[in-house]
Amino acid sequence: MLPGNTDAPQWLLSSWVRSCRAVGATATEAGLQEVGRALLDRWSGPGRVYHTVRHLADVLSKVDELAEETHEPDVVRLAAWYHGAVFSAASKDAYASHGGEDEVASAALAREELRGLGVSERDTDRVSELVSALVRHKSLPNDFDCAVLCDADMGVLATEPQRYKAYLADIRKEYEHIPVRDYLEARKRIVTKLLGRENLYASPLAACWEEAARQNLIAESARVDKELRKLDAS
Repeated sequence: MLPGNTDAPQWLLSSWVRSCRAVGATATEAGLQEVGRALLDRWSGPGRVYHTVRHLADVLSKVDELAEETHEPDVVRLAAWYHGAVFSAASKDAYASHGGEDEVASAALAREELRGLGVSERDTDRVSELVSALVRHKSLPNDFDCAVLCDADMGVLATEPQRYKAYLADIRKEYEHIPVRDYLEARKRIVTKLLGRENLYASPLAACWEEAARQNLIAESARVDKELRKLDAS
């Protein structure tokens, strides 16, 4: 574990440095590590239960699984680092943005910090573009890097059922200040929208996740309906 980030595995910081170097960062090793540690501190900030360092590590691992689909894997990895860097679970923010993640602010942070590390304007703009695309959680047409980032971020939907239940419990705890009915109705809208997509995953390698994700979403939809009926009955 990294000092000051009790949930961060040691490989994360070295992975950050490698990706920065791969896209041409000219900063010193100490400078790269300083920014990487600050990002880990953001991912370890108060109010986070699901959107934590563990989620960051999971997304990076999924990007690695799908990396052969990408054109610029390290650009995608850096976008993963920044995709939830700015986050708030406060009610007004949770309802105004996608799940409390502020992709617009995170994209701006990526552009500022990566330029400060000596990454080219072209690559900083590309990382920022990928982070911003997650507002829709749907990849841009014919953009394989964007497809991989979106699929990696939604990889949790395809986890085995017990882990999916743990994910739902963490999400609920993250937004425990939201009234039960409001939360359940919001989840119902999200799940219904996802199930209405022709495909949940856009990259070919992630296609094998489709069936498991749909089964989890169908099961969640049934549980939400049951809980809403209980509220109506009471």
